[in-house]
Amino acid sequence: MLWAIGFVVLLVFLMIPILAIVLDSPVVHRLAESRKAAGLAAGDVEEVKKRLAVLEDEVDDLERAMQLLKDDTQFIQRLLESAEEKSAPKLPPSS
Repeated sequence: MLWAIGFVVLLVFLMIPILAIVLDSPVVHRLAESRKAAGLAAGDVEEVKKRLAVLEDEVDDLERAMQLLKDDTQFIQRLLESAEEKSAPKLPPSS
């Protein structure tokens, strides 16, 4: 009787890593992705709309930030050009 309990315990301990290997396999990952995609097509349209709205807001924020960076760069460029013009030595007219 004791050997039967030992056998069951050993079987359980061996099944844990085997189960982990099987669940981490690419086949199971593909199966989970396909089920997720099927569930998404079935009724999560509202969630997709919300996520799309958030992404659109993020894109708008990024566009505004890019425009600010362009404006700042142009301002700094103009400052540098005006500083170069003011500090450039003027040559006397040639005779």
